[in-house]
Amino acid sequence: MNLKRRCAAAAAVLAVATAGLVTVQATAEATQPARSPGPTAKCPTLTVTSGWYGDNKAGLQKMIDTYGRCGDGGHQGGGRGGAKPVAAFDWDNTVIKNDVGDATMFWLLRNSKIRTPQSADWHTTSRYLTDPAAKALAKACPTTGTTLPTRRDADCADEIVSVYSEGTTTGGDAAFAGFDHRRMEPQYAWLAQLTRGWSTRQVKDFATAARKENLAAPVGTEQRVGTGKVTGWVRYYDQQRDLIRTLKKAGFDVYVVSASPEPVAEVWAQSVGVDARHTIGIRNVAAHGKLTAHLKGCGTVDDGDDSMITYIDGKRCWINQEIYGVRGAAAEKVQPASKRQVFAAGDSDTDISFLRDATGLRLVLNRNKNELMCRAYDNGDRRWLVNPMFIEPKGKLAKPYPCATTGYTERDGKEGPVRRADGSVIPDQKDTVHGP
Repeated sequence: MNLKRRCAAAAAVLAVATAGLVTVQATAEATQPARSPGPTAKCPTLTVTSGWYGDNKAGLQKMIDTYGRCGDGGHQGGGRGGAKPVAAFDWDNTVIKNDVGDATMFWLLRNSKIRTPQSADWHTTSRYLTDPAAKALAKACPTTGTTLPTRRDADCADEIVSVYSEGTTTGGDAAFAGFDHRRMEPQYAWLAQLTRGWSTRQVKDFATAARKENLAAPVGTEQRVGTGKVTGWVRYYDQQRDLIRTLKKAGFDVYVVSASPEPVAEVWAQSVGVDARHTIGIRNVAAHGKLTAHLKGCGTVDDGDDSMITYIDGKRCWINQEIYGVRGAAAEKVQPASKRQVFAAGDSDTDISFLRDATGLRLVLNRNKNELMCRAYDNGDRRWLVNPMFIEPKGKLAKPYPCATTGYTERDGKEGPVRRADGSVIPDQKDTVHGP
């Protein structure tokens, strides 16, 4: 056989062998399980592992990968213009442990920074303040100076703390009445209203001072206000800092929606990378550079009507109005999926409506709040994640949540069953995700 024929024969054998090898490789690859592409090295990932219950961290990461810049769902639930998916966080006991509204109120009382009511009439501080409360406050608090002497006057401080924290006078009378329980919590609103007479900048300064004290205080610290002791410390949750950071890196528009006064929430939120433009809280009407005791409205509620704050259905309204540009009566209603947040996080019944509106995932920190936990544990659409609080988590609730009877608070304050969107009643739910 000449050289040309030998080469041709060798090439033919090599071709057959190669073809066989390719066939074997192709067959082997076909039998392997399909692999999901997963995020690339450039895709933002959560880094804090401790504190997450079960598969919650993995579920959050999957949501980030799907709707963020590395996924194919990034334009759903965007803000104005639909440019970015939206994530909305409640603040108190969701991003931090304890309450920045409380921290600010107690600082105001310890430093005598609450202004004397107009015309010495406590009714001017809230349209929902009852006559017994107004009389009790007038009796306890002298109204001769520009500000109330709560630093040294324990009776006055005690009465204000009772009305604010308990919703009753020190004598046990109801302090507020006549409000819509699905859009107003007058105790929360009262803090904003008691900042009357100060500028936004001054209120931020007060909140900054309170923040410094509460972050420096050891966990478990109590402070004395009047004759009583109240919580005196606050901590950021490392897990939520990490989650917010990762969401932002993934291209989400992250908002804080709080039932604390907006200037106060702004001071605290900036440390997790959420600026004032992305912070929504209770807003006072301002006049001549000073805050008044009247509140900004939303939807069909006019400025100064004082009947709606960022509370339950009010949070939905403010999100629709401020993030999505929805105005009038429509802002109070559930919007199409393209005009709703992809992700929401909360810890209390005050967060129910905006959590339910989230189209991707809803993260709930378990503080044993009836309606919230009924809906989260029912988990009809498999989009709810329940996690114990990251610091001092609550233990297991001894009895099931009363979903079928008294878990829901009606607009008039009466209790009733918690119902699904189709009207069916959620059965009582056992508490399964909790601390030790």
